[in-house]
Amino acid sequence: MQKITSAFFARDTVIVAQELVGKIISKDGFLARIVETEAYKKDPASHAFTRTERSALMYDTYSHIYVYLIYGVHYCLNFTTEKDDAGAVLIRAVQPLNKIDDLKKRRSTDSIKNLCNGPGKLCQALQITKKDNGQPVGKSIAVFDDDFIVDKIVSSKRIGISVAQDLEWRFYIKDNLFVSKK
Repeated sequence: MQKITSAFFARDTVIVAQELVGKIISKDGFLARIVETEAYKKDPASHAFTRTERSALMYDTYSHIYVYLIYGVHYCLNFTTEKDDAGAVLIRAVQPLNKIDDLKKRRSTDSIKNLCNGPGKLCQALQITKKDNGQPVGKSIAVFDDDFIVDKIVSSKRIGISVAQDLEWRFYIKDNLFVSKK
């Protein structure tokens, strides 16, 4: 496995979102394959649509971890992108590759398909929290390429947004059991 360099994230957010599918994330010895992503640039559905204290990370960095809380309950994992603009890729779902019993305990479920098939679920399973926010990729969370070949990546509209619904910036592995539900 080769560690992804920061230059990988310095590119266009949509391209990074597509190319992250199939890569491996590592956190505290847990390994998981990214099976679903969404790209967010300065579109109306993005935190970067307006620069705020929270979205500054999307403007000022690339190759950093951006974690935020939704509904006051669930954390969401993103990687910042774009060297000369604002952007981030939301990791919507991952396929766990090891320590399955530990993940089942953390998520209080026996269903392997239900461990990480959504952004909040994967953060709970991998214990990703606000303390990871702002860290460079490679510190608390690393991304690797193991030359895994994805058979078919599908694009669609992003999930759970009410604006910019025309943008097909959600990418996932077709027929993968760990992709989130629509």
